[in-house]
Amino acid sequence: MNKLVSFLLSCKTVVLALLLLASSLTLAGGLIVSPAKPAKPFIEDAFPQATSIGEKSEAIDGELPAWTIKNNEEIIGYAFETDDIALIPAYSGEPVNSLVSIDTDGKIVAVNVLEHHEPILLIGIPEQKLHDFTDQYPGIMSTDIVKIGGLKEDESIHVDGLSGATVTVMVVNLGIMRAAKMVAKNKGIIDYDEIEKQPMADIKQDVFQAANWTQLTGDGSIRRLSLSNADIEKSFIGTEGELKTPLSQEEGEQSFIDLYYTQLNIPTIGRNLIGDSEYDWLQSQLKEGEHALALMSNGFSFKGSGYVRGGIFDRIQIHQGDNVFSFRDLDQYRINDIYAEGAHFFDEMSIFIIRDHHEFDPGSEWEIELLVRRQTGPLDSIFSSFKTHYMPIEQYLSRPVLEVKQDLSDLPMWQQVWYAKQVPVTILIISMVLILIVIFLQDWLVKFPRFLHTFRRAFLIYTVLFVGWYSLGQVSVVNVLTFMKALMSDFHWQTFLLDPIIFCLWIFIAITILLWGRGIFCGWLCPFGALQELVGELAVKLKIPQYVVPFAIHERLWAVKYLVLLGLFGLSLESLQTAEVYAEVEPFKTVFLLSFDRDWPFILYASALILVSVFSRKVYCRYVCPLGAAIAIPSGIRLFDWLKRRKECGEPCQLCAVECEIGAIEKNGEINLRECHHCLDCQVTYQNENKCPPLVAKQKKLKRQKQKATPAEPIRIVD
Repeated sequence: MNKLVSFLLSCKTVVLALLLLASSLTLAGGLIVSPAKPAKPFIEDAFPQATSIGEKSEAIDGELPAWTIKNNEEIIGYAFETDDIALIPAYSGEPVNSLVSIDTDGKIVAVNVLEHHEPILLIGIPEQKLHDFTDQYPGIMSTDIVKIGGLKEDESIHVDGLSGATVTVMVVNLGIMRAAKMVAKNKGIIDYDEIEKQPMADIKQDVFQAANWTQLTGDGSIRRLSLSNADIEKSFIGTEGELKTPLSQEEGEQSFIDLYYTQLNIPTIGRNLIGDSEYDWLQSQLKEGEHALALMSNGFSFKGSGYVRGGIFDRIQIHQGDNVFSFRDLDQYRINDIYAEGAHFFDEMSIFIIRDHHEFDPGSEWEIELLVRRQTGPLDSIFSSFKTHYMPIEQYLSRPVLEVKQDLSDLPMWQQVWYAKQVPVTILIISMVLILIVIFLQDWLVKFPRFLHTFRRAFLIYTVLFVGWYSLGQVSVVNVLTFMKALMSDFHWQTFLLDPIIFCLWIFIAITILLWGRGIFCGWLCPFGALQELVGELAVKLKIPQYVVPFAIHERLWAVKYLVLLGLFGLSLESLQTAEVYAEVEPFKTVFLLSFDRDWPFILYASALILVSVFSRKVYCRYVCPLGAAIAIPSGIRLFDWLKRRKECGEPCQLCAVECEIGAIEKNGEINLRECHHCLDCQVTYQNENKCPPLVAKQKKLKRQKQKATPAEPIRIVD
């Protein structure tokens, strides 16, 4: 047994060491704590023949901020930062600031990333991969159309993407090319702005005509992109993404996607499609210069399941001239119903908002691009793109814009996010209510152990799949540190309301801690805890031997998670960003946010924690989890102790203590509610008259008393 304990402790030590080593390397690389890189050394490398580099010009009189590079008196190029010209938020909500150097012909000479705040690159994916990505741009003209990945089927330039950070490089590409065109035009290098030379069209909001689905599709108001499986496979022929087994004719003829798309903020289209009230609501969300598109489809999801909070939908893009528009999750709203008579049924219907900074012209032709990704390896993939056009309908438009639209957007951003997330939030709240019902009825439910165990097992599966992987609702100790930091500085509820799922979980945690302690969340709604428990149950069914840490060592290992929490809290007082790096002691980002698409130390660490759960229940939760420690501390102020005990518990009966799989019952029979996960197993035993030793003894005693109280039968004499 001592060898086993030493083995478990050594496993924990090794995986922690691997994580801390990776975190230390990250800090040493300067990803978090180093300031933004200076621009001039990169400019000198890009133009070795330069004799002088001027100061960056001011943004006055239409001049764009840029450095002018000269060789003696001759101008040989310009350098500029994308943040000064094309400020586009990336995955983190902050832009990636790149230094772009171009020559006097408009050709890109060099691209260098000066600063970014991308969590996917701060730890997990080496930053060098981002630099390798930007190294593909030298030689590209500022007038070129550059696309990420995909297969070359047109005049555009294709550059390799970055697996695991597709959203980030899409934004980097857009910032580089947009800024390069603007500077080249501003400096007189190119005259490449034909779209801007045309007056922007305006939508006639007073023009409306009732129309059914057939009329809207017939006059081009609604367009269609229909692809079969054969169309998709044809695009991958000759590439690594080509299927090894060709599709049969029947499989090839099957529909891959049937996509309908339109511009929704045109009254004749919008009011007929989504109804008057929804159209009026949509108009209230659109600021001046903003427009709305509607996408409706069956088959392949144009949204996909890979996008995350604050991220970008990487399966669809809008092209207009040289501009490429992508959509963030805050730009998307769900369509509840289609009102046009004769409309098809669709699996997926969404509204996407084109924000004002994109300068979208409803009077110019645009096209929608569908990106289809096919996995070619564990971390590698290849894209194929399919595009189709949308021609403006003149009867809905007026040129030029003569009236100034009123900004009708009066809802704060957090309310828009809650509206967009109303379905998963509703499902989550319903599940929380179910848990509370179970807790309130626990004394009755524990009398039906088979039902309770089945319900709990199903709920844990829901927690892993829906709360964890679908909703990305894994609460983290980082949330605790952020909250504490906010309390000590400027606290704003809006900051926390921007993530409805996490906010609801924290409200639930606060309520249940106050009433019953830590165990309700840790035992029912923590995705990683649920994953460990399900793995442990599967191991028991497979009859894998389970090992129990001796209680004397077990209760001392409880202290480890509190020490980890104190260390992270101390780091957060100095730098919250540094604390976030070391908060990778939690495997949550690897397992749920990135789905194991990370560098090997993180995958090894998370896998090791899950593997240990095969042999001993919830090792991470019991001994390492700083989040569990954070919510265990205030559990002492709970109002109720609804887990019942008897005077015989602990002395002499130890049955519940032996059966408690996380070791939360002490030798004296008391339940340590800072460690208890409220699985209710002990309460099932408590109510079982055939299992609980005090109840068994009581039943035997009653039976003996009943036998003694029964009068002896009279003796019968038989003749």
